[in-house]
Amino acid sequence: MANPPRLKETYQNEVLPDLMDQFGYDNVMRAPRLTKICINKGVGEAAETPKLLDDAIEELRAITGQHPDVTRAKKSISNFGIREGVPVGARVTLRQTYMYEFLDRLITLALPGVRDFQGVPDRSFDGQGNYTLGISDQTIFPEISVDDVDRVSGMDVTFVTSAETDEEAYVLLKGLGMPFVRREEDEAVAA
Repeated sequence: MANPPRLKETYQNEVLPDLMDQFGYDNVMRAPRLTKICINKGVGEAAETPKLLDDAIEELRAITGQHPDVTRAKKSISNFGIREGVPVGARVTLRQTYMYEFLDRLITLALPGVRDFQGVPDRSFDGQGNYTLGISDQTIFPEISVDDVDRVSGMDVTFVTSAETDEEAYVLLKGLGMPFVRREEDEAVAA
């Protein structure tokens, strides 16, 4: 069997014992863990230009290593020229090994490639232990060739955890290497 992903070993050897101590869990199964990563890329203009949807699918396939599902409009919106059932985006759900490998590439290669990168905001938790990160430029991933990109577009990356609170999820993701920036610290420095 191949070696387990580096971040999975980091979770088991370093992050899990820290979570057990910090939050006082008596059972390993109660400790929060990363369950899946969902990547969503909306392409609203796909109704007029189907090539944009094909490009989005190919980019997600290159970034994640999995074939994306096509998402369709749930209802018609006349102001945007969208009809029910029309393809409007693509999504991928990563679990297990693929999830840890993607997170490792995101933290070590992609995010540091962002111009003037100071860290990711810590306010994007949903109140139930999940964190969503918006990426505005798909070319930060080394799998995407800048020369092949016709149009710069973004995507949403959601980290779904088994944590019950945002603080537990924050400690979990911080332990895995997510470069968070506390906004309170930034506001104090600016003042």
